[in-house]
Amino acid sequence: MADITTLPTLPMARWPGPGGSYPEGPGAEVRNLTQLFQLIALGRTTVVIPESAAADLRRDLAAVPVLDAPPVTTAIAWPPHSRLRTVADLIRVATRL
Repeated sequence: MADITTLPTLPMARWPGPGGSYPEGPGAEVRNLTQLFQLIALGRTTVVIPESAAADLRRDLAAVPVLDAPPVTTAIAWPPHSRLRTVADLIRVATRL
């Protein structure tokens, strides 16, 4: 386990905002986990991501819980006219948690 102050001093990866532009900063610009994990493996960036993303972590990378990481809010969006059972099941499970 770690806290934010003990993470590697590499610049944090930057994700595009809602308008598609990246926030200012020295970190690498990334668009997906594949790209992010490759940059981490190359030693060019580090990132704090939700624990659920560790399920897709490559074997050559390691994840450690960060005890003082800020909370993350997850949003689910779907078309209002959707009648798919899989969407309904997802919403049902998500609202129970």
